[in-house]
Amino acid sequence: MKLTKRLHSCVQLEKDGRVLVVDPGVFSEPDAGLGADVLLVTHEHPDHFDEGRLRAALDANPAAGLWTLRSVADRLSAAYPGRVHTVGHGDAFTAAGFEVQVHGELHAVIHPDMPRVTNVGFLVERSLFHPGDALTVPDAPVETLMLPVHAPWSKVGEVIDYVREVKPARAIDIHDAYLADIARPIYDHSLELLGGAPHARLAAGEAADV
Repeated sequence: MKLTKRLHSCVQLEKDGRVLVVDPGVFSEPDAGLGADVLLVTHEHPDHFDEGRLRAALDANPAAGLWTLRSVADRLSAAYPGRVHTVGHGDAFTAAGFEVQVHGELHAVIHPDMPRVTNVGFLVERSLFHPGDALTVPDAPVETLMLPVHAPWSKVGEVIDYVREVKPARAIDIHDAYLADIARPIYDHSLELLGGAPHARLAAGEAADV
């Protein structure tokens, strides 16, 4: 597959002329979902789910479908009958030639006084895992881990331990809009030194084969 990094937690995958996009949120490019045959959304927080971007993508391609959890699906299913699919932990499906498995149930803890929303991660083609806002370890091998490198709910030690637990062939940063450029070398060095897997950072628009 060809992976193209979009802003923050949004990623685009291409295979055999088909396009899958995960988490086009408010920090993503305005056109982040356009051209997608498959749209996946991990949870309802606006940096991962922007209703306007999803509607634009579904309107632009009448054959496109959305797979997501109930809190997001309920916002769009009436407008796009038969095209919005609710999924949860343990589900598996094939869409536009992409094989997808669903792992995880809850968002990471931000603070004990804040309710946790639901959150699912997506394992695409038994290879690339996008966990959304959680440190979910899927019960399957992961070649490419899309790594939430910086978030209000994590610290770098937890990110390092997550890479160690998943044991991917490579880790590539996502959830990076909050991370200042001046701090990136600290994260890069720590993850390379201690994570136990090759670590990469792609600029928005940059692509790699995975």
